[in-house]
Amino acid sequence: MTNLIKTLCLVDGEHYLPVTQEAIDTLNNLEHIDITAVVFIGGTEKLRDDSEESYSEVLGVPVQFAKDKDIPYDIIVDMIREYDIDTVMDLSDEPILDYPKRFKIACKVLNEGITYQGPDFKFEPHSEYDVMKKPSITILGTGKRIGKTAVSGFVSRLIDKKGYEPCVIAMGRGGPEEPEIVHGEELEISAEFLLEQSQKGVHAASDHWEDALMSRILTIGCRRCGGGMAGEVFLTNMKKGAILANKVDSKFAIFEGSGAAIPPIKTNKKIVLIGANQPTSNLTTYFGPYRISLGDLIILTMCEEPMASKEKIAEIEKFISEINPDATVISTVFRPKPLEDISGKKVLFATTAPEEVKDKLVDYLEEKYSCEVVGTTSHLSNRPLLKEDMEKYMDKADVMLTELKAAAVDVATKDAINAGLEVVYCDNIPIAISDKYPDLGDSVIELVNNAIDDFN
Repeated sequence: MTNLIKTLCLVDGEHYLPVTQEAIDTLNNLEHIDITAVVFIGGTEKLRDDSEESYSEVLGVPVQFAKDKDIPYDIIVDMIREYDIDTVMDLSDEPILDYPKRFKIACKVLNEGITYQGPDFKFEPHSEYDVMKKPSITILGTGKRIGKTAVSGFVSRLIDKKGYEPCVIAMGRGGPEEPEIVHGEELEISAEFLLEQSQKGVHAASDHWEDALMSRILTIGCRRCGGGMAGEVFLTNMKKGAILANKVDSKFAIFEGSGAAIPPIKTNKKIVLIGANQPTSNLTTYFGPYRISLGDLIILTMCEEPMASKEKIAEIEKFISEINPDATVISTVFRPKPLEDISGKKVLFATTAPEEVKDKLVDYLEEKYSCEVVGTTSHLSNRPLLKEDMEKYMDKADVMLTELKAAAVDVATKDAINAGLEVVYCDNIPIAISDKYPDLGDSVIELVNNAIDDFN
């Protein structure tokens, strides 16, 4: 026998009750649907009786009315939990629900782990395969180029030094056809080695290679294609990667997202990254609140002028506290850390950081690492412009200092080696913007311990 889908319907008073009743009867006549309850979300134009009892009697199911003029978001969540609802069917319409209100409902419903749909739309929470046999966390983000791999590297190194023995499972748009293990703890990952991998057709700047190089731990590379509005991917082999992670010699797993796509693996805790340089509307509307609600630890990145003003950072922090009051929130900036000594050398610096903060990074490098930056490029993700920039400065430099991103291997490393330059790779370290925030390292360790407790 087919299990019935327990459905909560959202209705309004802009429809005559007999019309609403016919729609619910139509749904109930579908063999796989069970209309379990109804929430009246507002509208009075065609409402003759605002009695919950009379509506329940006519519709044949429990009905809950909004207590005030606002959309009853909390009542919807309460009804989902009370009746163990599988899906929410929206039978309302303008003017009661506009687009922002529907997205807000969608975020609330998806956070309950169920589907929200209407006549021509259907939103589902991202998949979570329950396959892990060791404690694990997810690192996900609200967009691309906001520092997920840098934070993953920071977390990996930190907990590895503390004896947690982690591995990283990363999915990328250039990942391998089958999950690929890279023994970062064993391999000597030099520029020449990565260039050799690139020439074999490997995307040697893929996230799992960067994780292996920066953290010197075992990493597993996976691929993905497509990214839905709520973080679902169209294609990925990360489930295979997770099963492989259960078998390798590690005691803790870190799953790293790609862009705004969320790893489809059930883990014990989540770190959410938010780029403060992103449009505020991307975070406060659409599925921004859904992603924010997932976080146990939330790290804001790019928290400096001109990418984000103090006022914007405060606005984002306030919104997070309203959406996810239990999360630890830390606002940070990234600063470069060369993996080898560059003191006294003339440096050509390649980064994915926005042009607006390039001067700050140059000043930091020169002051902290006693080098001279003779040229920079922010075009690691644009091969033609990267080549142009490199040609301008190549004959002035001793060292090519580059992040391991995008064209870092097949263009930056290759052209630098051909020109006789030394190649040094560069990590990015998250640093809290003030002492008012909890210590980032302590917060990560607390999260990892909580993940282990949750697993046990």
